[in-house]
Amino acid sequence: MKQVVINGANGKMGKAIARLIEENPQYNLQIAAGREPGDGFNMSGDIIIDFSSPEGAQDAFNWAKRHKAACLIGTTNLPERFLFQMQEERKIPLFYAPNVSLSVYFFGELLKKANQFYAGYEVGLHEIHHTQKKDAPSGTAKKLAELIDLPQEKISYERIGTVPGTHIAAFSGKYDKITLKHEALDRDLFALSAVQIAAWLVTQPAGFYSMPDFARFVLRKSNKKDLIK
Repeated sequence: MKQVVINGANGKMGKAIARLIEENPQYNLQIAAGREPGDGFNMSGDIIIDFSSPEGAQDAFNWAKRHKAACLIGTTNLPERFLFQMQEERKIPLFYAPNVSLSVYFFGELLKKANQFYAGYEVGLHEIHHTQKKDAPSGTAKKLAELIDLPQEKISYERIGTVPGTHIAAFSGKYDKITLKHEALDRDLFALSAVQIAAWLVTQPAGFYSMPDFARFVLRKSNKKDLIK
């Protein structure tokens, strides 16, 4: 069993990831320790999974480098300097994505195609998240906006109740309107994907990885590798 450290263990994602690791032994993962940003780092493991804060993510990355462990970061709103630092990593297996859901990644691929098909249409993007969501617009919304050439300041958003995450893209023409929507129904969508990515990441050589890399792995297993270039 590969030993997992969860950074942000008391958060909603941390708790969901820990539960799903315990419920799914087929991924060959086991919880070694959990911590919160600001706590000590007297622990060891094969991989650290971070869903905490920008400062906590940097701590997780530094810990992984010291211990030569794999590192999965799903925390959003990271400073640009840190993003560049991660992309240059070559000594440990490091994965970063503002949204770790494979379903959301494929939704982004659909939006890229739609943006090509409906060139000349007015594009809009609206996102809805729970009231405890700290960043607005979300990191996912910013990434989706980038895929459809939409300036971030044109993203609209709402914070309502306990909504896990909804993203709605609209392509409006003079005579018609095309709407594409992804609605997460449960936080486990993201937590289970994080578990699956972690199980894959600990088998990879050192380097920087993101959602396209994991998507290619999944599609190769399902003999659909030509869908992602």
